[in-house]
Amino acid sequence: MKTLLAATTLALLLAGWGCRTATETASQPAARPGLSDLAKRNLATHRFSTLFTAQDVRRYLSTDAGIDAALDWCRQTAVSKVYLETFRDGYQAERATLQHAKERFLEAGFEVSGCVTPTQVGKSSTDWKNTISCYTDLPTQAKVRAIFEFAAGLFDEIMIDDFWFTDCACPECEAARQARTVKIGDKTYPVAGDTWEDYRCELMVRLSRDNVLAVARRVNPKATLIIKYPQWYDNFHNRGYEVLRETADFDRIWVGTETRDYKDSRWGGTVQYEAYFIMRWLGGIGGKKCGGGWYDWLGTTERTYVEQARQTILAGARESFLFCYGGLQGTTGPKNVEALRVNQPELFAVAKEVKRRKIVGLAAYKPANSHPEDEPRVFDFVGMLGLPLAPCHEFPKNAPAAFFSVHALKDARFADRLAAFIKTGKPVLLTDGLARRLTNAVNLAAANVRILPVKGSPKSLLDLPQGQVDELRAPLLRPLKTTLRAPVGVAVYLFRDGSWVLENFTDEAVRVELNGQAHTLAARGWKYRWR
Repeated sequence: MKTLLAATTLALLLAGWGCRTATETASQPAARPGLSDLAKRNLATHRFSTLFTAQDVRRYLSTDAGIDAALDWCRQTAVSKVYLETFRDGYQAERATLQHAKERFLEAGFEVSGCVTPTQVGKSSTDWKNTISCYTDLPTQAKVRAIFEFAAGLFDEIMIDDFWFTDCACPECEAARQARTVKIGDKTYPVAGDTWEDYRCELMVRLSRDNVLAVARRVNPKATLIIKYPQWYDNFHNRGYEVLRETADFDRIWVGTETRDYKDSRWGGTVQYEAYFIMRWLGGIGGKKCGGGWYDWLGTTERTYVEQARQTILAGARESFLFCYGGLQGTTGPKNVEALRVNQPELFAVAKEVKRRKIVGLAAYKPANSHPEDEPRVFDFVGMLGLPLAPCHEFPKNAPAAFFSVHALKDARFADRLAAFIKTGKPVLLTDGLARRLTNAVNLAAANVRILPVKGSPKSLLDLPQGQVDELRAPLLRPLKTTLRAPVGVAVYLFRDGSWVLENFTDEAVRVELNGQAHTLAARGWKYRWR
C-alpha cells in the first residue's frame, strides 16, 4: 500500500511540473535513483548543501541519535556538504557539540564548513531593532572579533549569513557620518562622502577587513571567508554592502536566490527571474569567487521552491545551499524537500549542460552601487517578459543588444557611451524613466531604440498584453537569431551554441512559439534543448 501511494504521489508531482529531459523532452524518470550516489558522481558539476543554525546544532546535533537522523536526511536529499553555525541571534553554540558534529559528518564523507549569522550582536541598530547591530559602537566591534575568533578556531571555511550590514542612525553613527570618519578599534579611517551610503559602506568594509578577515586568519592561517549577499541588490549600498571592495576582499561570495512565491501575502513580491538575474550579475563581479546560491522554504509552495532551484542552476551556480535543516523539518519544508528530491536528477543533468555553455542575450547594465529611483528591481520583471538578459556591471559596448534602466546613470560617462552604442545600429531598449532623463542627450528617435513603459512601477510590466510584448521583443531578439511569441510570465534563456531553455512561471499551461516551432509548457513547467 505504501509503495502504491508513493508511486501515485510521484506521478502527480511529475504531471504538475512538466519537467524535461535531455534534447527536448516532456517526461521525468519513473524512479528516483540513489540521490547520495548521484550527488557524489556530480561533485565536479554541482553540489547541494545545507546549514545547521546555531540553534539547530543545539537541538538536532547534541546527541548521536540526532546526528544519525541528520546524516540520513542529508543522504536522501543529495546533500554532500554541511555548514555548522557557531553564532546566531545572540547565541553561540557549544564548542564540544560543534566539534563532535563536525567529526561525525567528516567521518561520514561530508564536507564541513562553519557559518556565522551576525544578529543580536551588541548594541542594536535604530532601524532593524533587536536584529541588526550598531557597528560604530566599539564594544559591539569587540564582540564581532570574539565571534570570528571562535569560529576560526573550529573551521577552515566560514560563511557569513546575509545580515552583515547596518542601518543604524543613532547619534553616535550620525556624528561619525558628519565627521566623515570610521573608527575600528584604535584605528581611524576617512570616508569619501557624507551620505549614509558613504559612511555605512566604509564602515562595513573596514570592519570586515580588521575584525573579521584579519582576526580569523590570525587564529587560523588556513581560514577562508565567504560573504553571502542578500537578494535585495538595489539596496546593497544603502546598508553597507559594497560589492566591489567586499568581493575583492573576501575569499568567496555567495548569492541569495530566495525568490519564494510572488503572491505570498507575507513573503511575496519578488518574481522568480530575480534569482537568475542576481546570480548572474554577482557572478560577473565575483568570477570564480562566486560559489553558489542560497534559498529557503519560507513563503513557498512545492512548485515555487523547485523554481528557486532551477533559477539558481540556470544561473550557473556551482552549489545550491538549502536553508536550513531545522526549518525544512516543519511547515512546508518536508513537501518542498520531497519535490526537490524528485527533481534533483534532472537538476544535476541541467547543471552539467549549463556549465558547458555561455549565455547570450540583451546586456542588462547595472553598475555596482547604482540607484533604482522609481524602477526598483526592474531587471527581474523584464526577464519575465521573455527577454533573455545577460547581466553586467560594466558598460556592454560589444553586446549584440542591450537594455538600460535608470541604474545606468551611476556611470558618469553613460550618456556618451549610450550615444555611441546607438550609432552602431544595435537594438536598444530603454525604460521610460531613463529616456526622460536623457532628453537632448542622446538620439531617442533612432530606429533601433525602443522605450519600455515602466511608468514608475516595474510590476506593471506583468500586465502588458502578449501582442505588445511580442512586438517589442522581435527587434531585440533579431541579433540573437531568435524569434519568440509567448505570454508574459514565460522566460527564455539562450546559449551561444543555439541551446535554449523556456520556463513558464504562470499557473496555467501556455503555448509558446520559439524560432517558428510551437511548444506547450505545463503550468510551472519548463522545456529545454541542448545542441
